[in-house]
Amino acid sequence: MNVLRSLLAPVIQPALDKATSIIPIHWQVKGVHAFQSVKQRAGRHRPVPVFMETPLPEADTLALNDIDVSNPFLYRQGLWHSYFKRLRDECPVHYQKNSPFGPFWSITRYDDIMFVDTHHDLFSAEPIISIGPQPEGLELETFIAMDPPKHDVQRQAVQGVVAPKNLAQMESLIRSRTADVLDRLPVDEPFDWVQRVSIELTSRMLATLFDFPFDQRHKLAYWSDVAASPPEATGGTSSTDENFKVAADMARQMSLLWREKEARMAAGEEAGFDLMSLLLANDTTRDMINRPMEFMGNMVLLIVGGNDTTRNSMTGGVFALNQFPGEFTKLRQNPGLIPSMVSEIIRWQTPLAYMRRIAKQDVTLNGQTIKKGDKVVMWYASGNRDERAFDEDPDLFRVDRKNARKHLSFGFGVHRCMGNRLAEMQLRILWEEILKRFDHIEVLGKPEYVQSNFVRGYTRMDVKLTAKAWRTGQKR
Repeated sequence: MNVLRSLLAPVIQPALDKATSIIPIHWQVKGVHAFQSVKQRAGRHRPVPVFMETPLPEADTLALNDIDVSNPFLYRQGLWHSYFKRLRDECPVHYQKNSPFGPFWSITRYDDIMFVDTHHDLFSAEPIISIGPQPEGLELETFIAMDPPKHDVQRQAVQGVVAPKNLAQMESLIRSRTADVLDRLPVDEPFDWVQRVSIELTSRMLATLFDFPFDQRHKLAYWSDVAASPPEATGGTSSTDENFKVAADMARQMSLLWREKEARMAAGEEAGFDLMSLLLANDTTRDMINRPMEFMGNMVLLIVGGNDTTRNSMTGGVFALNQFPGEFTKLRQNPGLIPSMVSEIIRWQTPLAYMRRIAKQDVTLNGQTIKKGDKVVMWYASGNRDERAFDEDPDLFRVDRKNARKHLSFGFGVHRCMGNRLAEMQLRILWEEILKRFDHIEVLGKPEYVQSNFVRGYTRMDVKLTAKAWRTGQKR
């Protein structure tokens, strides 16, 4: 059979390539969905795990071998601090062989995470960065899950969108949009900060980065939420049908946007600095639309990358200042601490809990031998709370923490987040504008959290604003 496939490959593969370049991507997605549905009815599909929430045991009641930090309810139940602390102290390179996501190594100390992250020669990002597999039939290709040199080429194609000159030009737009959103908020009455501020601001920014229709910007946030929450990959809540419907809708709209820009550029229009234009202007990526899994994968990567870090840090910062009210007082007295606080928010929140790698060879790390082919998970959420790396108690939120900027949340090495400066700028501007308008943001009750072992995010957080005295008088 293998010999027959080898003989037929030169004939079949070009035909498949031609078909995928002609058939619209969203129809290809619908075709795969139909095929997967047939497989499911026939009982030949890969089982999708179902995660039911039950109270988790305290960390100190478990044997080390039984600690599973991939449980998607660990963050919602507030136990992740103790689980990771126990691993950092007793078994910083920890093997879990019975996880629903398959066996994996947990890397929990700051220095060990840095070693893995900066040695792409020893640890591969391919084929995916999530702890579990992608949904069957939607095995997308993204440059964050590629090794050099292919990773470097594709990353370089879109790097210009966050070049210093482009960021400087975007700052006034971000500030005006932030002011607009904040000025529309109710004062002295409850509302959901996640929907009204965090999602709204990041959706507006994503629409700008993609030159996406502004009136449809909330689709981008929805697509991101679904793409980041398949149960087999992260323990999330999306369904197979929802994953495929979102993939088809995204493929249709992004393909249309791509073709429109392609036609305008072919007619002589100068390329812009949005992500689509940059990909079309690059020799190595201008035909990416003819490689559907790669095209869709990179659209998803850029949407999720522009959404989760900033959006959940916008909420996490408000929550942190309510947990540590003395820091809010310190910030109001000295707004010059905002840049430092931004790094501390990103450290304390750690919007993406981990990144996964595969060992390319046998590696000994902190006394443990990781075998070639083993799955290795770098828990940024744990490394950012490592007492060995951060001055003072890292579980505390300190707006003037001296070494907050060394946090792991953006990663290190070749895969370091290319949008880190944009995320920092959005957060800095948000807090500059907040302090102009409000004396206090009170969090009402406990926030509601995303079900995921990957995204450390919020689905709802009710707050009440207190306006500055001069603004209250002005409104009267």
